[in-house]
Amino acid sequence: MSSKKDPDGMELGECTRNPGYQDEDGGGSVADNNACVPGEKEEDSAAVKLDSAEEYTQLKPYAGMPKEVLLLYSSQARYRVPREILFWLTVACTLTLVALTITVIALSPRCLSWWQVSPVYQIYPRSFKDSDGDGVGDLKGIQEKLDHFEYLNIKSIWISPFYRSPMKDFGYDVEDFRDIDPLFGTMEDFEELLAEMHSKGLKLIMDFIPNHTSDRHRWFNLSRTRDPHYEDYYVWTDCNASAPKPNNWVSVFGNSSWTYDEVRGQCYLHQFLKEQPDLNFRNEHVRKEMIDIIHFWLKKGVDGFRMDAVKHILEAAHLRDEPQVDPNKPPESITTEWDLYHDYTTSQLGLHDLLRGWRAEMDSYSREPGRYRFMVTESYDYHEVDKTMMYYGTPLVKESDFPFNFYLLDLPHNTSGLWVKHLVHLWMGNMPRGQWANWVVGNHDRPRIASSAGQTYIRVINMLLLTLPGTPTTYYGEEIGMENINVTDSQIQDPAGKYNASASRDPERSPMQWSNDMNAGFNNKTNTTWLPVHPDYRTINVEVQNSFTFSHVADAFIQSDLRKR
Repeated sequence: MSSKKDPDGMELGECTRNPGYQDEDGGGSVADNNACVPGEKEEDSAAVKLDSAEEYTQLKPYAGMPKEVLLLYSSQARYRVPREILFWLTVACTLTLVALTITVIALSPRCLSWWQVSPVYQIYPRSFKDSDGDGVGDLKGIQEKLDHFEYLNIKSIWISPFYRSPMKDFGYDVEDFRDIDPLFGTMEDFEELLAEMHSKGLKLIMDFIPNHTSDRHRWFNLSRTRDPHYEDYYVWTDCNASAPKPNNWVSVFGNSSWTYDEVRGQCYLHQFLKEQPDLNFRNEHVRKEMIDIIHFWLKKGVDGFRMDAVKHILEAAHLRDEPQVDPNKPPESITTEWDLYHDYTTSQLGLHDLLRGWRAEMDSYSREPGRYRFMVTESYDYHEVDKTMMYYGTPLVKESDFPFNFYLLDLPHNTSGLWVKHLVHLWMGNMPRGQWANWVVGNHDRPRIASSAGQTYIRVINMLLLTLPGTPTTYYGEEIGMENINVTDSQIQDPAGKYNASASRDPERSPMQWSNDMNAGFNNKTNTTWLPVHPDYRTINVEVQNSFTFSHVADAFIQSDLRKR
């Protein structure tokens, strides 16, 4: 191929073939189009080729340049080096952004769940609100007062037992785990309450009572008659009515943990009342029954469980005597739980495996966004704080979201700042890394903080409760500063109080004080209450305090609102 320059200096090739050319009218073949005009030289390719003997002298790239020309320029250092710098700079920036994103995600605190952003409010249903005039609070009464929780910015509500029960221990002696006691309403009432709570963005936590049942439960009646399936559902051992008990184990309520049953001819274990026989969790059928009950309520839509008295669930199979606190004390005078070291009746090997299994069952219902199922355990371990911390689980296996922290219940013993610091550090200093704290200053088993510490400290204690890191648990009436009532011997309802009047828990269970109306607004239909109303209800009640800017209720609202923000 030869070339020549036109007057403008552009190189022109002669007789260059174009294999893709075709006449406008479709005439002519590729061969014809590729034919050279006489006198012109034939070229081997449609591409522009450079004579190996000639050097290409084009000074600047131009639009439409052939591949061979483009490659000549792209390989030059002034084009190649900037291109490579830009490429590796892009790679480095991308990797840096990925690393930064991972670091931020890893170091940022996780989003808080519903049980972390709100205080947990405990309702004792017998005392909260009576809707039918029988003097006992009920589920419909709770539903009537849901606006109270919205005002307080409280989203998590724990309701003490409302299962069908003979009420020997006010619901903690369960006759049927799948039914509502008529005293509190019906299953339809429960479902309506739960639906209304969820519509208002509230969560319901139920009491779950695994350690024992009522002696009127169907399982116990079948077990005492030695039904093959139910024979070992409870802890039985040989004894007779006149012989000494199997060992020195003592009930929480006092006296022996063993009661002789004439129908079966053996003794059964009860770590609480004799009407509350202990289940045998070494029986696989019992374990399955309790898991089925958990599923029953989770399918109903319950948001969580408070696991009651968990340290008592298992006991040593060998049934040996427990060591006495005072070895010199005559064995026959051992009548209270404080007389023994409970080495064989609490916190036994296998307990945490049970709880972790229940946690796993609950987790299977927690997969929907916003439907996390919460689990808290109750265990009074007193000075053995390390035992309490075990309920958090391990780094690999989760157990409860937190165990109840009862150490602030000791605040009234010493109201100094150093004592408060000690109690707070006792928990925070022993809590496993990465876990969530909890704080309790009152419940249905302990005197109200307004009575034990005094009205002077109510505001500061409530502020402490709501500002410490973690989830505070508050007992109904604490938001208005309710105090214990005085109960005469003839008015005692609590079984513990009937055994020992000084141990009665009735004073902290008086009816909620809603207004200065009859019965403090607890029962507006009849002049009946299951326990006396506190005489100060005309000045200490929700209605009065809502009208004041600097009341206890206003404080609780402001502090709860700050937590939410």
